[in-house]
Amino acid sequence: MIAHYALGGGLGHLVRARAVAEALGHEDRAVLLTASPFAGDQRVTGGLPVERVPDWLEHDPTALRGWIEGLAPEELVVDAFPGGILGELCGFDAAPCRHVARLLRWERYGRRLDGPLPHFDETFVLEPLGEIHARALEGASDRIAPLELPASTTASPRAAVDEPHWLVVHAGPEEEVAELIAYARERMAAEGASARLLVIAPARPPALPRGALWLDAHPATPYFDAAERIVTAAGFNAMREGAPHASKRHPVPLPRPLDDQYTRAARAQRAAAAAHGG
Repeated sequence: MIAHYALGGGLGHLVRARAVAEALGHEDRAVLLTASPFAGDQRVTGGLPVERVPDWLEHDPTALRGWIEGLAPEELVVDAFPGGILGELCGFDAAPCRHVARLLRWERYGRRLDGPLPHFDETFVLEPLGEIHARALEGASDRIAPLELPASTTASPRAAVDEPHWLVVHAGPEEEVAELIAYARERMAAEGASARLLVIAPARPPALPRGALWLDAHPATPYFDAAERIVTAAGFNAMREGAPHASKRHPVPLPRPLDDQYTRAARAQRAAAAAHGG
């Protein structure tokens, strides 16, 4: 068994772990370690087997480490948090490890570490990292390389409605969905847009405006082509999936304890400006 450590709230860690397993070609041996509420949704996991982390381990790094060691994986692929979300993987040596790195607020995350990072045979860097973060991974890794993740879907583009529409996509809490809806409506008013609003989210938003539509769809990417504008948060997966539509995408960074959505959104804004000669 190759265990994919995909701990962290929401959808992103699971989506990324599944994509990494496909990119590395070991889907037939991959098991997802997660506490995500989306772990039972096969649209998200792609049918990969799941080991659910017991709730009582949420604040106990020693017990969480013991639980992972008890699974006896032949390899551990650690997503996002090189020392574990609680620091429980510091000094971990019960199995060979590889790491999948994305942007972190390292000054905050580093305070969770109480010992050396695990030794990584390989670290795959998915986006530019901060200097201190990058140095820490260089010191813990035999090899550092980029990894090209597969597209989230091969489905044909489709439209939920035939009329012009703006798209809001988010799998987070309802208050964050409401924030993105409010942002989209402000932009629509500023641009004088008369398009309909379509919201893709796991549950119907209580703040769904009159005349707007809601859809529970995963992945959401087949709906991107038909939308006039796309409003998302600035998480790694949302930004990766929306990259081909950068000219009509509006990323809204949301506060996270460890994920630096503000830096990621600012980078995208600078890249878009450069592409348009700004």
